[in-house]
Amino acid sequence: MIKELFKTAVGRFRLIAFVEGCSYLLFGLTMPLKYLYKIPEPNYVVGVVHGGLFVLYMLLLLYVAVVNKWKFSTITIAFIASLIPFGTFIADKKVFSKM
Repeated sequence: MIKELFKTAVGRFRLIAFVEGCSYLLFGLTMPLKYLYKIPEPNYVVGVVHGGLFVLYMLLLLYVAVVNKWKFSTITIAFIASLIPFGTFIADKKVFSKM
């Protein structure tokens, strides 16, 4: 399954969208550590990784949108999905998997 994702630009985008979504959800674990237990290190690490993945997601979104001539509405959905918890997973199931 994962090997198949690497074959196309959309597949690579879907893979990064999944990993970026997971990194976003990790904040749900690291935020309580930071603010309730005064352990900021895990939040810092997750933040750096998530930031890098977010930039990669946006660059791949731009690339895939241009190469595949995505409609503006699809690009907008992909962008908004990256800002909402579980958004990339929902967008993958409803939008990206059909491309």
